[in-house]
Amino acid sequence: METVKTKKPNWLKVKLPTGEEYKKVRGLVTEHKLHTICESGNCPNMGECWTAGTATFMILGNICTRSCGFCAVNTGKPDEVDLFEPARVANSVKLMDVKHAVITSVDRDDLSDGGADTWVRTVKSIRRKSPGTTLETLIPDFGGKWNNLQKLIDVAPEIVSHNIETVRRLTKAIRVQAKYDRSLELLLRLKQGGMKTKSGLMLGLGETEEEVLETMEDLRSVKVDILTIGQYLQPTPKHAIISEFVTPETFAKYESIGLEMGFRFVESGPLVRSSYHAEKHLF
Repeated sequence: METVKTKKPNWLKVKLPTGEEYKKVRGLVTEHKLHTICESGNCPNMGECWTAGTATFMILGNICTRSCGFCAVNTGKPDEVDLFEPARVANSVKLMDVKHAVITSVDRDDLSDGGADTWVRTVKSIRRKSPGTTLETLIPDFGGKWNNLQKLIDVAPEIVSHNIETVRRLTKAIRVQAKYDRSLELLLRLKQGGMKTKSGLMLGLGETEEEVLETMEDLRSVKVDILTIGQYLQPTPKHAIISEFVTPETFAKYESIGLEMGFRFVESGPLVRSSYHAEKHLF
């Protein structure tokens, strides 16, 4: 299969990041060889987020045990867990003077705890080094092993995020090993554990408007507080093709509907990603 042959519309073009705060963070990242998803993922909002004091870090290595059709992260047998990683991430947060840190990870279905212990150690390490930094954890589903999820609930990050990614009909093809209802159950368990919850949705994979609204309603049914909606962009020719470039007007409509549904915050736009405006979602 081939990608859509039309060029990207103007609304998907971004200006190069500038500003003194961005230059300061850029310099620290380069000097200390720090690793952020913002940079390695080529995020279009990197400059804006860094200027706002927000950065996203990935833990548990860079090889995922799953093979989702939308994701550019390498799939395979991961390396052994790096016991020093939580301390390194905490040091990076301190050096960059990050006000709001977003932590994400690959899926580690090879581990009995799904990586939960590393998650807990990372949260605790950041809090020791940077007690003023707030945290959002963008977590996997831990294979539905809810005792591992509970370990994260017990350390109570300010926001816990888990992305539904796409509509029910497309989940099996796009998320492969994930399950739509398992993601909903995870979000419900987080809410029952007292967490502020967040989820994200990609558009442009062939979903219908009715399916998007159904997914939004499903997320509200488990009391998700914050919703992000953005345009899917195909990482390589091997990944799922782009069905359409959704217009800014359509994204604006979903934002309005989402707020009417009861979401506390809705970030909806072509360039929106999971951690976009993350620092504004603390309430």
